[in-house]
Amino acid sequence: MLPEPLSPSTLIMAATLLAAFSGVPQLFFPAAALARGQLLAIVLLLCASCLGLAGSVLTLLSAGSELFALTWRLPFGEIRIGNDPLSAWFLIPIFLISGCAALYARGYWPAGRHPRNIRKMTFFFGLMTAAMGAVVQARDGISFLFAWELMALAAYFLITTEDEKSDVSQAGTLYMITTHIGTLGLFGLFPLLNLMSGSWLFPGAGTLDASAPLASALFLAALFAFGMKAGLMPLHIWLPSAHANAPSHVSAAMSGVILKVGIYGLLRTLSFFHSVPLWWGGLVLLLGMVSGLLGVAFALGQHDLKRLLAYHSIENIGIITMGIGVSLIGQASGSASMTMLGMAGALLHVLNHAVFKALLFLGAGSVIHATGTREIDLLGGVARRLPATALLFGAGAVAICGLPPLNGFVSELLVYLGIFHGMQGEGPGVAATALAAPALAMIGGLAVACFVKVYGIVFLGAPRHGDHAGGHEACWRMLLPMSLLAAVCAAVGLAPQLLSDPLQRAGQAALSTSPDAGLQQLSSLAPFAMVSLLGVALLLVLALLVLWYKKRLSASPVSESATWGCGYQRPAARMQYSASSFAQMLNGLFAFVLRTHTHRPNVTEQFPPRKSFASHIPEAVLELIYIPALERLYTRFLPIRKMQSGILQQYVLYMLITLVALLVVDYF
Repeated sequence: MLPEPLSPSTLIMAATLLAAFSGVPQLFFPAAALARGQLLAIVLLLCASCLGLAGSVLTLLSAGSELFALTWRLPFGEIRIGNDPLSAWFLIPIFLISGCAALYARGYWPAGRHPRNIRKMTFFFGLMTAAMGAVVQARDGISFLFAWELMALAAYFLITTEDEKSDVSQAGTLYMITTHIGTLGLFGLFPLLNLMSGSWLFPGAGTLDASAPLASALFLAALFAFGMKAGLMPLHIWLPSAHANAPSHVSAAMSGVILKVGIYGLLRTLSFFHSVPLWWGGLVLLLGMVSGLLGVAFALGQHDLKRLLAYHSIENIGIITMGIGVSLIGQASGSASMTMLGMAGALLHVLNHAVFKALLFLGAGSVIHATGTREIDLLGGVARRLPATALLFGAGAVAICGLPPLNGFVSELLVYLGIFHGMQGEGPGVAATALAAPALAMIGGLAVACFVKVYGIVFLGAPRHGDHAGGHEACWRMLLPMSLLAAVCAAVGLAPQLLSDPLQRAGQAALSTSPDAGLQQLSSLAPFAMVSLLGVALLLVLALLVLWYKKRLSASPVSESATWGCGYQRPAARMQYSASSFAQMLNGLFAFVLRTHTHRPNVTEQFPPRKSFASHIPEAVLELIYIPALERLYTRFLPIRKMQSGILQQYVLYMLITLVALLVVDYF
């Protein structure tokens, strides 16, 4: 079956193919014309983004669902691709963030300054965008795995763009190892799905019984595989180093979109089942709470601006997962309102996090581009030199903290409402959600503290190091995508009712329910009109305060004086708060998890010489759990390595023994 011309699916498929092709011409441009090749690739990817966004919005507005089959002679049967409201909801951030990041790259990573790797960067960025779109459109296990692996490989080559640096190479290696470990989970997931449904094609929504013997194994395989890709703790170990070492616009696409592809895979798998057991939702909710709390705790202790943002991605994946857990508990408990609110909150936070986290990574890239460092303790006073970047980064910080009137507040409010509806009910679902509300509140409070630290140290105060005190504002190619993302944050925060119907349709697709299946309307459950009213009122109050302050300031006499230096005759920039000192008390609350390494000076003299203090928070799960466990495993199995002798005849003998053993087992 072929799609009709100019149908939503036609637009989305054309966008996917155009994105995949966008970087190909760059490979054939001569060295003297690399800039033109980059410009052509950006234009093609922007066209793909516009087509993909148009097709996705039309799919959501029409609530349509299309499925297409492609027959081929290879094993495993036909290939199926399709689009429905759930796919369309995830395609919006894929094409939106990719288009913004591509335009941003023209100013941040110009071909003239990076002739060595610009071809690699441009080609694999378009390929990664197309692969993400193909994953979301796949409707059978084989094509899903093919697109999934293509996405993983493209992301690897983008992470290792500057592969001459050892840190970048190590981050890419860790990513490649962990992404293939996650793929092993998919190799378990799809055969189990085949055993349950009798086909490699995805089963219809709600057609599998969650109480079947293989259902729990399938759910756990999906949670492992997709949780690894999404960065769910404790499966997140690849994420901080990959996002910190990749170019900033690649970090924006990975954090904003690739993590959500993992969330999509989990939701698509869950949509196959009906009669979901309570413990599924409880486990997902627990993992979300752990990811949210520990993600923001690790973020508080970071000195690297991009690594800090990476840990906040783990935190927000935790919030999304909490919403999914609340929805699953609502399904198991028979609470229609809890089910709808939890899923709507999770889906809206998918979009919101993609937008404001991409904005923050692009803002961080602007700071790095101007100052030449991403070390927070070397920065300061950046707002004087980069006022537009400071304003836009501040908007992203307000959004990620879940504060009104921006978009993060709306999605977190929906999750809160779902939790409160669960706590008002009866049965075991109440106990499962009792700790979710205070956990979510604590996540929000710690996020505010973290971004007060980041904004205050990076953008305010005085420069802390002379080598990074220069720089200039970003060009329009970098500021325009950031401004667009900030506008989306404001639009969703001030007019969330515009997304009520699309959210309802995407939620019904994720919950495997029809419009008349008994779910309450989201517009009747969430006070969107009140949120808009309060948001507009808050903006008016802020505007009046600014006008009043400016009027009072203009009427006051102007004078200059030094800031009070706490009694010091010669205050210096190094007397300002550092990343460590600001978060010291909060880090102490999580010391049992963070395992902070500190180097304290030993001061014994009355007039001591120059001393220094340093602290470092390791990646505790990787460095203190996984690596020691793997080292012990390696030591235990060291004798078995003697079997790997390198002698061909010995390997043939192994094959013969294995074949005989299989024949004996099959015979009996």
